[in-house]
Amino acid sequence: MDVKLKPADYRSDIEPTWCPGCGHFGVIAALTKAFSELGLPPENIVSVSGIGCSSRAPLFMKNYSVHTLHGRAIPVAVGIKLANPELTVLVETGDGDMFSIGAGHNPHAARRNIDITVICMDNQIYGLTKNQISPTSREGLYGSLTPYGSIDPPLNPIATMLAYGSTFVAQTYAGNPKHMAYIFEEAIRHKGFSFVNVLSPCPTFNKVDTFKYYKNKTKDINEMGHDPADYEEALELAFHDLDHYYNPDAPVPIGIFYKGTKETYDERMRRVRERYTASGIPTVQELIDACKPKAI
Repeated sequence: MDVKLKPADYRSDIEPTWCPGCGHFGVIAALTKAFSELGLPPENIVSVSGIGCSSRAPLFMKNYSVHTLHGRAIPVAVGIKLANPELTVLVETGDGDMFSIGAGHNPHAARRNIDITVICMDNQIYGLTKNQISPTSREGLYGSLTPYGSIDPPLNPIATMLAYGSTFVAQTYAGNPKHMAYIFEEAIRHKGFSFVNVLSPCPTFNKVDTFKYYKNKTKDINEMGHDPADYEEALELAFHDLDHYYNPDAPVPIGIFYKGTKETYDERMRRVRERYTASGIPTVQELIDACKPKAI
């Protein structure tokens, strides 16, 4: 049932502990606006996070939340969704949490089309552990363990999640709250596995990929004519997503790269349950009840 709540009604009494100027503040503001626009009851929302600056986000929200181990947010979110498909389940994670220690969970949740929304706050750095490069850091970025600059090429989140089979893939920018709220709404509304990469600058450690850097560089691919139903075009755009790392004149694409339709995992499970029930084979609960002592 839809409810009429203001964005502030989704905020908890805990004040965020992020550094001043962190992009994650904008993520929370846009997320609460999306909840309000969608009319979601807080008690029907579950936020799941791992470890990192971004993974503190559920603390600042009034809905139910689970703070899990490093990199383990997605499997916990999958379990919650399968146990109660009626819930709106989100994963609030970061580029290190999701694409380093937690990377092995991504392809399986995506290919199975689990109906959850994954929001990755991508600041291209490990902020909570004080300035180590992450899987999405650009080549040459200096960190506490890379004093001569990173020699690793960056991972491409958009191309990766498209290749894994995500049925909704988008990118937005923390400096554009209106765009973020719209993308979050569309991702949550989508039936299936939704992935949103949020370019969320870290003002404390990443002195390169800043709000000043992204200003006037982001271009909405949908306003430029991209059709999100076109998977091949989405892949082509995704392969150029990181061009701006190497070409200062290249734009930073934001918007919905891909939005497809495919049966969700819980819908397939429902069909299996129906077949099992029709088979006449007793359920576990029926077997337990049959073993209970009979009243004399």
